[in-house]
Amino acid sequence: MHILIVTDAWEPQVNGVVRTIQATNRTLEQLGHQISLITPLDFKTIPCPTYPEIRLALMPGREIARRIQSLRPDAIHIATEGPLGWAARGVCRRLKLPFVTAYHTRFPEYVHARTRIPPSWLYALFRRFHNAAHSVLAPTPAIIRDLEQWGFRRVRYWTRGVNHQIFRPTEPTTVPDKKPPVFLYVGRVAVEKNISAFLDLKLPGEKWVAGEGPSMNKLRARHPDVRFFGVMSQTDLAKLYNAADVFVFPSKTDTFGLVMAEAMACGLPVAAYPVEGPIDVVASSGAGILHHDLHHACIKALEIPRQKALERAATFSWEQATQQFLEAHREAVIIWG
Repeated sequence: MHILIVTDAWEPQVNGVVRTIQATNRTLEQLGHQISLITPLDFKTIPCPTYPEIRLALMPGREIARRIQSLRPDAIHIATEGPLGWAARGVCRRLKLPFVTAYHTRFPEYVHARTRIPPSWLYALFRRFHNAAHSVLAPTPAIIRDLEQWGFRRVRYWTRGVNHQIFRPTEPTTVPDKKPPVFLYVGRVAVEKNISAFLDLKLPGEKWVAGEGPSMNKLRARHPDVRFFGVMSQTDLAKLYNAADVFVFPSKTDTFGLVMAEAMACGLPVAAYPVEGPIDVVASSGAGILHHDLHHACIKALEIPRQKALERAATFSWEQATQQFLEAHREAVIIWG
């Protein structure tokens, strides 16, 4: 099958959406499928307000129409609700081509955290975007239920996986002057990730943060005792997971939280709030502590054997996730005239 993927989220961004698309592409190619991409790298772009590392394509509609008609793919996947996503949706609607979308990010909540715009306004817009699709893929049962309550139709399950060749137990990296226990956060350093809820905690040992984002300078200044590692390669990130004692996931707005699964694959137990994302990723596996008191969750997670985290992580594979992705797109195959 030849699948065209249209995404506003792409390199050099480092986030769960990009990682998911990259891993899915690799697995699809291993299975013998052909992938074409339309990304912001193909267009003139401007920086996204309040998030300059995200680039927004300018007037992409005509080029997207040309590419779709030239490539004549068997299926079209629209991964994001940005300028490229909306333009691709418009082309597909005009040419009467079926397409599948994905709901990766709680963008209405993210915008609300930054601007106080009511989430209901954006959910109405996103409902219009996704309900035109043959189906919309969502990463957890809890997110599916939530979207259906907002009026989204034809929502189906597309889980996430872990690259177990990279994210696995190894000898911990030697970190100079390490003061255990180590509590680690990995991800975008942005207000919607609720990182201050973690960094403000009075915990033994020390706190580590890996990632970049618009809140970095503010948090560095406010927390001089925290170690900030910046963006890391997946290989180095796996070493950091192995060197830490607890993975702390303070976000209350993530749809999945791929980093939790990757941390558990290295044997790192999770401390998080009992909200969508952790509820499905950690669940009742015993691989983490979900509690409304994040301090309590962090301390209790220190007692969890690393084997528990490994057992939970073993249930996440990109092969399984990609089969779910393929099934949705096989049902939306394009018949070219």
